[in-house]
Amino acid sequence: MPSLHRKQVKRYDIPGDVRFLTFSCFQRLPLLSRDRTRIFLVEAIERCRSLRPFELWGYVIMPEHVHLIILPGKSMLVAEILKTIKVSTSKRAITWLHQNAPDFLHCLEDLQPNGSGTYRFWQRGGGYDRNLRSTRDVHEKLSYIHENPVRRGLVLKAEDWKWSSALAWQTGIDEPLRIDRENVPRLDE
Repeated sequence: MPSLHRKQVKRYDIPGDVRFLTFSCFQRLPLLSRDRTRIFLVEAIERCRSLRPFELWGYVIMPEHVHLIILPGKSMLVAEILKTIKVSTSKRAITWLHQNAPDFLHCLEDLQPNGSGTYRFWQRGGGYDRNLRSTRDVHEKLSYIHENPVRRGLVLKAEDWKWSSALAWQTGIDEPLRIDRENVPRLDE
């Protein structure tokens, strides 16, 4: 029987490096397709910012995955930030399912080789993590994440997707999440 190998994420927690993070729902299920669950995630991100400081430069919440562009606070590890966000969201979503839609829980069951099982909201592993070291990289990733809902056919214009920082970048109105645009370097600098 071949051993299953799961790709490990290499994290380079270099102080001052901006990070481009992607993490997915369990089995790429569209668990973030309802506003209720997206609000759980938004609230988890805001709560995390007070516990494990980081600047949020851009985001998009897609039905089955999330992209964040962050600048971790001094000596803050990305793994700690992600754990705080993911655990909070997962607990709230699974609790809601237990109370309101228990028949759906079997879709989130993750059986271990020893036969025990657990419910998962997020895909195992650390997702995708890339250090962004240039102004151009930051702006390319901002554009990439903002266009994600357009490429998927969810909206015609990036700023029409409520669950993204595209409109905040365009208008300065931070809804549903506050972004820290004041420290983002401009491309012409």
